[in-house]
Amino acid sequence: MAELRRITQPGPVAAERIESAVGALKVLDFTLQAGLTINAAICGPLLEAGMGAAQVEIFGGAFGPFTYVMPAASPDATHAAWYSRAFSPEGVTKLERGNVTFGRKEGAPFIHCHAFWIEPDGSRHGGHVMPHEAVVAEPIRARAYGAAEVETTADFDPETNFPLFTPHAGNAPADGPRIAFARVRPNTELFGAVEEICRRHGFKGGRLRGGVGSIIGARFHDAPPVEDYATEVFVTSGVIAPDASGTLAADISLSLVGLSGVLAEGRLVRGENPVLITFELAVEETAG
Repeated sequence: MAELRRITQPGPVAAERIESAVGALKVLDFTLQAGLTINAAICGPLLEAGMGAAQVEIFGGAFGPFTYVMPAASPDATHAAWYSRAFSPEGVTKLERGNVTFGRKEGAPFIHCHAFWIEPDGSRHGGHVMPHEAVVAEPIRARAYGAAEVETTADFDPETNFPLFTPHAGNAPADGPRIAFARVRPNTELFGAVEEICRRHGFKGGRLRGGVGSIIGARFHDAPPVEDYATEVFVTSGVIAPDASGTLAADISLSLVGLSGVLAEGRLVRGENPVLITFELAVEETAG
């Protein structure tokens, strides 16, 4: 196994590398309505459903107007990575798919969205969708995996010098299917993190729902490696199940855009994909 890639962060390294909380699973299928910002179109239905935390998977439809940013090198030593300038293509941008973390920032409902899309000129791009500047032009299909017993809030993180979505436990979940929300810290290997989340909460197995974050480059089984150290990613599939020895083992596929603008998609190599800034995850409990 290759030596794990690492990026030094500007602040003190926190002792706890995975923060997680469990709630009773709520699933909501809904449509992002045209004319609303993506933030309003997602937050409204989830608040009405009583969710305090959720991962949302979105498909199809379109935006216009639309604004996004991509990963970029930090202009100074206060952050390990930063954002590009904002891009706002003219016309209607067709969404392929993406994932959204739902929570609160400074007390207000707020989302964090990474996605892939087709711009009006036919070019394919990906990145971080600006929540208040992207307006739904054509209805977008959505499925949310949430819980009422967990609250996700954007908390200032001294290690990275960013406000980052962090789950907080509330009441104990009722009987029935459970879902664990987690934030994974920098330089933590992604597969080990999701396996630890299952062990920590007594899950015999799990399925990743949504998932938004950044990793340090990427190593795939079925695609060329990405060397860009800064990426914006979203999970496309993920399962955690016992292997032949009975040990929990993850299988994760994702899509990403790197700071060079490269797009990549595929099945990740276990043990070789560390988190850059943060990874926001939800793991639905399964029977293994």
